[in-house]
Amino acid sequence: MSIGTDNPWPFRISVATACVALLPIIAGALVTTLDAGMAFPDWPTSNGQGMFAFPWLQSAGDEFIEHGHRLAGTLVGMFSIVMAAVLWKKDKRTWVKVLGVVCLLGVIGQGLLGGIRVLAANRAIAQMHGSFAAVVFTLMAAVALFTCKSWKSAESMDEGERVPNLKIMSVLLPIALMAQYILGSFVRHQGNALHAHLGFAFIVLVFVMGTSLNAFHSNVPWLQKPGYCLMLLILLQITLGAGAWVTKFGFPPAAIVAVQHSSSQIFFRTAHTVVGMLLFMTSVVLTLRVFRLDSIQTARLSSGNQSSGMSLSGGVG
Repeated sequence: MSIGTDNPWPFRISVATACVALLPIIAGALVTTLDAGMAFPDWPTSNGQGMFAFPWLQSAGDEFIEHGHRLAGTLVGMFSIVMAAVLWKKDKRTWVKVLGVVCLLGVIGQGLLGGIRVLAANRAIAQMHGSFAAVVFTLMAAVALFTCKSWKSAESMDEGERVPNLKIMSVLLPIALMAQYILGSFVRHQGNALHAHLGFAFIVLVFVMGTSLNAFHSNVPWLQKPGYCLMLLILLQITLGAGAWVTKFGFPPAAIVAVQHSSSQIFFRTAHTVVGMLLFMTSVVLTLRVFRLDSIQTARLSSGNQSSGMSLSGGVG
């Protein structure tokens, strides 16, 4: 079975595209934090001017943030075109080629969602726009994983221990994290579901800890690394969440008064959103690695059983 190519460019461009995708993600999170989504009443133009004709560097406030978000989206669109072309040309696997095209279509769809949000002045569409960004970004990270050397050389890795719970937990964790991310989008875009978001955070914490511990016990470094990342990210996310709460609602026992759009509030609320997306992406990467190794282990067991059967048949004969 073909496992891709030794050419390093599919991996390089996939990683670059995923990294560049963080620019519109961070800018978009800032747009939501500052409620700057309607800085312009038009789209794809900005105050009637084209994407590259608008004097972005001379603008300020909401217009600077929103147009910067649009420019970053255009940039990731260009990278996605290059990534799809490189994968189609250099990678041998048809399904990876298709995923490259799907990433490009996802970026296009994400841009259209952002435009419809402006033209319809609809916060619900803005909420969809933010949540779909997590899916597109994670798909880009998955393509980077599929094109890396470790994915191709996984068959030569030590099997480690077969941990039944890890396969189950690695599926449930991304679902829980996406549910939590969507609840967070209700808080940010609609101003509701705060208590549901806070309550579900404890469930997510249990899932992250359980999945990470199972990854550690697998004795496979390829699984342990994303397990460590999940633990670090969840600790950071809890800290950022606490900071977002304090800077938004204040904390009377410590004489902390919330100041709307203060630098600390902007930082904590925006970073909390971005790290939530990184958590989801990391959980999906772990899931894909788990199933990759599980399929290899299953194939080895099946091959071993067939060899044993052939030996027995030969012995009987």
